[in-house]
Parts: sequence; C-alpha cells; structure tokens
Amino acid sequence: MKIDSPVIHLDVLFWKPGWVESSYEEFRPKVAAAVAEDRWIIDGNYSRTFDIRMPRADTVIWVDQPRLICLWRAFARTMRQFNKVRADLAPGCPEKIDLGFYRYIWNFRKKNEAATVEALARYAPEAKLIRLRSDREIAAFLEGI
Repeated sequence: MKIDSPVIHLDVLFWKPGWVESSYEEFRPKVAAAVAEDRWIIDGNYSRTFDIRMPRADTVIWVDQPRLICLWRAFARTMRQFNKVRADLAPGCPEKIDLGFYRYIWNFRKKNEAATVEALARYAPEAKLIRLRSDREIAAFLEGI
C-alpha cells in the first residue's frame, strides 16, 4: 500500500541556511499552512507547534526508541552524511557534528515525555496514538501499512 500524502519535514520549515533558527513568529504560520491541507505526514517534534498540528491529526506515530539507539544513529548518520545537506533538512544546512543536538537526544525523554503525553491528551484526544518503541515494532507497523 502506498500512502499518498505529502511529507513535511519540520526541520525544513524551521531552519534557515547556515543553521539559523527561524523565530516562532516565522515558523508557526508555515506549520499552520502545512496542516491546512487535507492530508499530510509531518516529521519532527517542535512541541511549541503541537497546538497547531495535533488537533488536525487523525493519527500520531511516536517513535520512542531507547536514547542510546537514537544517539548512536544520529551520530552514525552524521558520519555518513557529514557536510552534505539531507532532503529532510533545510537548504544550506549541511550535516555537522552538533554536541548540543546529541545532548538534546540524550535528555529528550526526561525533559519532554510528560509534556508530550499531556499535549496528546489536550490537543489530540481523538487521534489514534501509535507508539513504536523498537525496530521490531517499527517493522511490524510498516508491514501492516
């Protein structure tokens, strides 16, 4: 089965060339325009836009793997793609070693899990939640699509 929905990478909407952050006054309207469409798949966290996205979502897929796996994969991706711009990043933002990003990954669950659960209850109570915690669960989910 092919999913025929546009994929929106929030990093593409947020970052400006040279890894310059957008202000949230710039970013939020871009997110609002993206979710104004009938169908979409969004990749990314950016919790300050949950109030825009979640009420319009019929399904939320939360990839929630152990932090060591996430950290290792982010670092390995950096090594494979170093100094290249990936399709899921904004133009002018080449892959780089970013200790702040690795720290963000390491602390993500501790700092964000409770707020994410709360946001889901608040903004997406009707949405189907699919929480995938392992490669096996991800593979099974993808098989079922």
